[in-house]
Amino acid sequence: MGNLLTYGGLTTKTKAMKSRLISDEGFREMAGLDSVTSAVDFLKSLPSYSPIFGGTESGELHRGQIEQLLLQAIYHDFSKLYRFSNLSQRKFLDLYFMHYEIAILKRCLRSIMGRQPLELDLSRFADFFARHSHVDLIRLSSSRSLSEFTANLVGSPYYPMLVHLNNQEHMTLFDYEMNLDLIYFKTMWKVKNKHLKKGEREAISQCFGGRLDMLNIQWIYRSLKFYHMEPAQILALLIPIQYRLRPEQLRQMAEAGNLEEFFQILGTTYYGNLPITDVSTMPNPEKLSQEILKRAYRMTAQKDPYSIATVNSYLYFKEEEIHRIINIIESIRYGLNQAQILASVMNMT
Repeated sequence: MGNLLTYGGLTTKTKAMKSRLISDEGFREMAGLDSVTSAVDFLKSLPSYSPIFGGTESGELHRGQIEQLLLQAIYHDFSKLYRFSNLSQRKFLDLYFMHYEIAILKRCLRSIMGRQPLELDLSRFADFFARHSHVDLIRLSSSRSLSEFTANLVGSPYYPMLVHLNNQEHMTLFDYEMNLDLIYFKTMWKVKNKHLKKGEREAISQCFGGRLDMLNIQWIYRSLKFYHMEPAQILALLIPIQYRLRPEQLRQMAEAGNLEEFFQILGTTYYGNLPITDVSTMPNPEKLSQEILKRAYRMTAQKDPYSIATVNSYLYFKEEEIHRIINIIESIRYGLNQAQILASVMNMT
């Protein structure tokens, strides 16, 4: 168990924030609402979102503004945990912050390469990023081309990769996003061993390693189902870090002749033998990933509650909550009823 004296205050704060996460019953209620305005009013009634949405006119918020406010809710929680952290705990949170940074970079890239205006007003996040990042969001949001975007990231860990890709031919948005993810994965996997104690390293490895493995499994599945790529092409695009998966198992899945064979091989892996999974039913890999990761984040926090694992778990479930809220609001916007939302968006009955 982690040090009670070291983590007592931070753990107490995290547990208090966790108690404010929306319950399944709360999500059922939200899914039954008949308008986006009602959904926003529902969020206003919750202690964790009332400070963010308070003062706004529910009926006047468009999609981008709602998403912007929800992102502010994530950053708000991160900032509260950061203030309660000591120097060593902040080292982990500084590393974790890279995840938020890359998410913003991806949004900018999608805007530039899709020749569409950026939906988010990044100036709303400028103060938050100024405290944790060396990236200038205002300059970044003004980028109108890849070369300008790259120039605005001089001195950042992303600049060399962007220069390299800009000099290649036929680079797609997928190439840029994948390489941004690789920077994050490699950095996190390497630096966690430097800043975390043994027990904490094991907890973070279990969660983060699971995410790496799940991303590789999902990519192989999509490659087989939608792109019909050759095994060598699939393997070349995988994240070059494995946790519970062996290289031989990845190779066998990439060489599968069809999805049934893919799931048969998946069933022989660590993840295929977990009690929460039944890969013989050929489940949706994204939902399978969600169940496996929820299990990992819950178990690590329960096993070592007075450690960084508790903070890591909370940040994960907060982000999952935001994704659920966005999906429910979009489903309401498109006229889905409660049963349809619970089945397709929430995976609930």
